[in-house]
Amino acid sequence: MTAFDDRPETAPGRAFFQELLWVHAAIRRDLETVRRLATDVTAGLAAGDVQAELKQLETNGPLWQLKLNCLGYCRFVHMHHGAEDRMLFPTLRQLDPSLEPVIDRLEADHRRVSDLLDAVETAAADLTERGGDGARSRVADGLDELAAHLLEHLDFEEQRAGPAIRRLRRL
Repeated sequence: MTAFDDRPETAPGRAFFQELLWVHAAIRRDLETVRRLATDVTAGLAAGDVQAELKQLETNGPLWQLKLNCLGYCRFVHMHHGAEDRMLFPTLRQLDPSLEPVIDRLEADHRRVSDLLDAVETAAADLTERGGDGARSRVADGLDELAAHLLEHLDFEEQRAGPAIRRLRRL
């Protein structure tokens, strides 16, 4: 319970929280897609065969899709977390100082997720630049680590900040 919990939920707050849930659902869905692609690539062709096939891949080939989906996904999550850091968290801090530890953790999570996203972006870029089993493994391992941390972060944010968000009058 926070000091803000005694206020009633508001229509704008509920709408914002629903939008947040929608964005989080998209993040979860897309993370599952890129993880599936990483698994498919890891189970696929040998590194030498991948190198030979890279020149023939069209934009719907699995390695190309993996690279584009990873990079697009990483940019989207960076953008979403940046918006929360700049707009949502300062508002919540001002309205309910008892949320400080929650917001501190969410901001720390954002920094950790940012580092993990950067590692995935680098590994995804290496898929088409260098290829090989090492690049594929780095993408798959990076996505697994990202998934574990990011999914925990999303659940924590929804559970701990959600009640206050639903009570916001505006950002």
